[in-house]
Amino acid sequence: MPIAASFSSPRSYTLLSVAAALATIALKTAAWRLTGSVGLLSDALESGVNLVAALAAFWALTLAAKPADRTHHYGHFKAEYFSSGLESVLIVVAALAIIYAAIGRLQQPAPLEQVGIGLALSLVATALNGVVAWVLLRAARRFDSITLRADAHHLLTDVWTSFGVVVGVALVKITGFTMLDPLIAIAVALNIVVTGWKLLHETASGLLDRALPEEDHAQLEALLASHESEQIRFHALRTRVAGSRRFVAFHVLVPGAWSVQAGHDLCEQLEQQIAAALPRTHVLTHLEPIEDPKSWDDQGFRWEEG
Repeated sequence: MPIAASFSSPRSYTLLSVAAALATIALKTAAWRLTGSVGLLSDALESGVNLVAALAAFWALTLAAKPADRTHHYGHFKAEYFSSGLESVLIVVAALAIIYAAIGRLQQPAPLEQVGIGLALSLVATALNGVVAWVLLRAARRFDSITLRADAHHLLTDVWTSFGVVVGVALVKITGFTMLDPLIAIAVALNIVVTGWKLLHETASGLLDRALPEEDHAQLEALLASHESEQIRFHALRTRVAGSRRFVAFHVLVPGAWSVQAGHDLCEQLEQQIAAALPRTHVLTHLEPIEDPKSWDDQGFRWEEG
């Protein structure tokens, strides 16, 4: 089977993430066991989070790909947020476990062993994560997937923290300052907590029906403005994002004397142009007579108060 066909959906990329997580867990666990470094242990624990997150992403993207049904008229796209939410929680749990282990090592410092082999294994795992993160970021842009983007950013964080751990463990070996090892582990934990918090914030925004990004909103408004005239007006513009899908709704005001066909043709043209300008966008229009006062009663509906 061609490679392009094998990776034709966001879900297929999560399997790559699962394979990478399994490989890095094995490499980093071996590095920890060889050296006894709590810093490398923290790195291995984060790779464990990567594995659980990749499995959750596979489940979420499988559910998100399901078509709309009688109980989910707008589809299952928001399932992606469950994956990113779980990943953010797991990141925080892993950070707490790392801090707990590091505090124990601060109280009972221990020398490191076989540092050279351990660091080599850790660097191989770091390089693997870097390659997979790059592939996932490209896929996230291609499919506009928050799940793949979250997984990629988490792996990139893992790359930088792993590099920091390697440098720190090397310094411990050079200087003999064993207290540096648990201090590095705590720094890693605090860093991934920040990553988890950012991811949790993005997840919450999506579940609360966040509007389109400002640049997309500006593009949408410019497109509608290009069609406005004395006979054509628009209002009650509303947008929201659900996973990789976008939803746009607005009212189209035209002369009441227009035929149904003429009004329909205009709405159809607008919907097609918006869908072309903003991929994966579902557009809903509502036609109203421009001279009817009732048509203007809801013009403030865009930002409803109360």
